[in-house]
Amino acid sequence: MNNDLANRLREVLLNGKWIANTNFKEQITSISWKQAIEKVENLNTIALLTFHVNYYLKGLLKVFEGGNLEIKDKFSFDMPEITSETDWLNLVDDFVSNAEKFINHVEKMEDSLLTQTFVKEEYGSYLRNIEAQIEHSYYHLGQVSLIKKLIMQGQN
Repeated sequence: MNNDLANRLREVLLNGKWIANTNFKEQITSISWKQAIEKVENLNTIALLTFHVNYYLKGLLKVFEGGNLEIKDKFSFDMPEITSETDWLNLVDDFVSNAEKFINHVEKMEDSLLTQTFVKEEYGSYLRNIEAQIEHSYYHLGQVSLIKKLIMQGQN
């Protein structure tokens, strides 16, 4: 079970092509910082969506590592301003690093932990939260892919 979950996470976050024919890492490493912060109508930017998904990866990862759940939905879009290629690359590197750590924790998790309560009863089980992260990542990957296409069309 853990390997299946880890593989699904790898597919959406780092190197898969199965469902979406792309993955988050591929989408965000193939654009410049200016493209990452480019605003398309009233849509979120690619940088903001990357920050948002990373925010949850980082927050859940902290729990996996024995810490407290400190993230709050209302802060999940509070991205520091990206003003340079370095800022963007730091966000991308942080995202990739957190994705790799998250996947490694899931892969090594005891099966019995998957059915246990994640922090509070109202948050469901570890399994529910891992599956939610997969679904959440696919949702935003779709947005990133579409926004990137719109940006690329605008540059032709």
